[in-house]
Amino acid sequence: MSNLVLSAPLKGWIAPLDETPDAVFAERMLGDGLAIDPTGSMLHAPCDAVIMTVHRARHAVTLRASNGAEILMHLGLETVALEGAGFEVQVREGQSVKAGDPLIAFDLDFLAQNARSLITPIVITNPDAFEIVRREQDRAIEVGDALMELSPVGGLAAPAAVAAHETGRQVVVPLVHGIHARPAARIAETARRFAAEVALVAVNRRASAKSPVGVMSLAIRHGDTITIAASGLDADFAIAAIAELIEGGMGEGGPVAAPAAAAPAEPVVEAGPAKLPKDGVLKGVLAAPGLAIGKAVRLSSSEIIVREAGDGVASEQAALTQALARVRGRLETAAARENAQGGDKARKAILGAHLAFLEDPELAAKARALIDQGKSAGFAWRKAVGGYVDALRGLGDRRLAERVDDLVDLERQVLRALTGEEESAATMAAGSILLADELLPSQLMGVDPSLVVGFCTAQGGPTSHVAILAAAMGIPALVAVGSAVMTVADGTALILDADGGHLRVAPDAPALEAAQTQLAQRQERKARAKASAHQICVTKDGKRIEVFGNVGSLNDALAASANGAEGSGLLRTEFLFLDRATPPDEDEQARQYQAIASALDGKPLIVRTLDVGGDKAAPYLPIPAEENPALGLRGVRVSLWRPHLLKTQIRAILRVRPVGQCRIMVPMIASLDELRAVRAVLDEAKREMGVSERIELGVMIETPAAAVTADLIAAEADFLSIGTNDLTQYVLAMDRGNPELAARIDALHPAVLRMIAQACAGAAKHHRWVGVCGGAASDLVAVPILLGLGVTELSATAAAVPEVKALVRRLDLDACRILATQVLDLTSPDAVREAAKSFLAQSSNTRV
Repeated sequence: MSNLVLSAPLKGWIAPLDETPDAVFAERMLGDGLAIDPTGSMLHAPCDAVIMTVHRARHAVTLRASNGAEILMHLGLETVALEGAGFEVQVREGQSVKAGDPLIAFDLDFLAQNARSLITPIVITNPDAFEIVRREQDRAIEVGDALMELSPVGGLAAPAAVAAHETGRQVVVPLVHGIHARPAARIAETARRFAAEVALVAVNRRASAKSPVGVMSLAIRHGDTITIAASGLDADFAIAAIAELIEGGMGEGGPVAAPAAAAPAEPVVEAGPAKLPKDGVLKGVLAAPGLAIGKAVRLSSSEIIVREAGDGVASEQAALTQALARVRGRLETAAARENAQGGDKARKAILGAHLAFLEDPELAAKARALIDQGKSAGFAWRKAVGGYVDALRGLGDRRLAERVDDLVDLERQVLRALTGEEESAATMAAGSILLADELLPSQLMGVDPSLVVGFCTAQGGPTSHVAILAAAMGIPALVAVGSAVMTVADGTALILDADGGHLRVAPDAPALEAAQTQLAQRQERKARAKASAHQICVTKDGKRIEVFGNVGSLNDALAASANGAEGSGLLRTEFLFLDRATPPDEDEQARQYQAIASALDGKPLIVRTLDVGGDKAAPYLPIPAEENPALGLRGVRVSLWRPHLLKTQIRAILRVRPVGQCRIMVPMIASLDELRAVRAVLDEAKREMGVSERIELGVMIETPAAAVTADLIAAEADFLSIGTNDLTQYVLAMDRGNPELAARIDALHPAVLRMIAQACAGAAKHHRWVGVCGGAASDLVAVPILLGLGVTELSATAAAVPEVKALVRRLDLDACRILATQVLDLTSPDAVREAAKSFLAQSSNTRV
């Protein structure tokens, strides 16, 4: 096969790939080649080829030449974060192109202002199949000039080459979200059970299957064909185990269809450089709710200086070993303290993630390999972690990118242990609002919560660990505000309205006074509500309304009881079933349910039967591949699919004493037949256990089907409880897990309220009570509307219970009914909220 000469796809200056300021390219993690620092504004085809992929952020394209060479061209560095701004794609996937054809037009000035670097790597991603026999050196180049010459090596390599001493097996990945953090960790855990060396190979890139970070960096997506390669005595067993794990879907499986050709990209409105808006209001994404007034404290992490050259291999290896041990000991001590003190789940999860990354064998192996080459321990660790950080950031996957902060955090912790430096602390006083480009979890865990009233970051996402931690700490927070936030000077007055999604910089006197009044009213209202939290809850006109608490653990039950909850309207039993290899047996469940019932001191406990599927995967339940898991095997459907799990759970609930304290609630009901099937299992368990007392069996109204047939379901159900979170997403046909739709998913949408009204009317025909256990029960603005529609029980978060009870006592039920009738005729959730706020302000002098 003859050699292939690639022509220059850009006008510019040639640079060696080694000089690319990105470890992914400089260390040839994606393949070999060179780079061009562009002076032109159009990317051209370097040879006759077929377009394999056009990245959805429009900044990169991969071609396959007629001889099989695969060529990746990546315009600029970290340009994936621009999300297409500044790029205009001229081709589509599957299209044939000729050498010199235009591929992507780009705005050179815009990229120069917004990208990390303009340098554009040109990489052969299957370097095992081709040798670069000639490449141009540092010089200016024009489009069409000879760039490099490729020579085939022993014929064309297979798409997923496996070394001769290895055995391999190809699998098609059915995981809907690809192999992200959780599946990668499970693959690594499985691989470590075997002595064999096991790797995953994807598009001629490979990573140790024992390294979760390495596996994530392969960017394996739904429908990709990958090879599991292994060598060693138990190689075949390792391959079989990992193949079974991946092909089983790990609870995230979905059908694999042939990829469709990408549509031509639409023009993008380009954004200019970030600057503070004239009105001083920056908009962001809610990470943790609340309102705060304070002064800006800019938090920037000082650069940790490490030397490249080491002081001897033995000395540097020992230094790395000691530093890793120190950080591991610190993390293990913190995790043990959280467990002993019954700490919150967010801190435990973050510490667990850091320990998992610290124990990743691939990270340590890469660092030690660099030390063997004469590098210092600090330099080697930074390079090892940095390569994976860059790879994850470049995948264009928001969920994976939000895990980068954990790796960066871990990198700094180990470097601090190596250098002996302490993290420089910002000077904070009471009322500080932290501003940062990105905030690391350990930084937030290290601040004094009595001084910090909120934080706001330029980057980050609403599901990042630091966002989850902020919510657990009760600190209002906004993320993804943009780089303009870093132009705010220390000491500047700020109003952080996380609920409203904005940060007001240097507010004027009226705005500051209004916010102070609102904050004072909130604090005063909370204090009064807390003081009367244990009083019975009755409306102003004497109607009894029960206010319960939603719980998911023993600690939640204790918190709810301490805050005056009159019982629990929702026990999420998934806390017993998830993150384990086998389901809990009857004895374990009975012990846990009894502990929670005892913590409620005899008050009602409504236990929701197992609700898994969709976004909640249980490893021991290999749910078949589903095109849309949110509409597939979920809730009661899983229980009836695996009735032995349902019966075991019901028997455990029936063992709780006193008998009858527990009521049973069934999720995701769509028809009366499903309720009857569960009733049959309950009756059978009662007969077997000799239970003669009446056990209430109710249903959750989460599907439109259940809402519109509530009159039929209520004929046989003992009660109805509305799960507003799922009901809202199904009524509006909006995935509540999609951050792009988060601001539009509102339970006070008139369509959702009409469903609730229909459910309440259906229940009233049979004199059944109706509760709400979804997020709307904790929303003070929603409370009068829900009561007006006919709801008589609200199950809120433990923290919200005192305020909900205090508000109910100030409401007149007849007035609430009039309000509810009025809002059903409004056209938007915003209009509903404004009407409810006006009602509360006029009728009870309550501002929310």
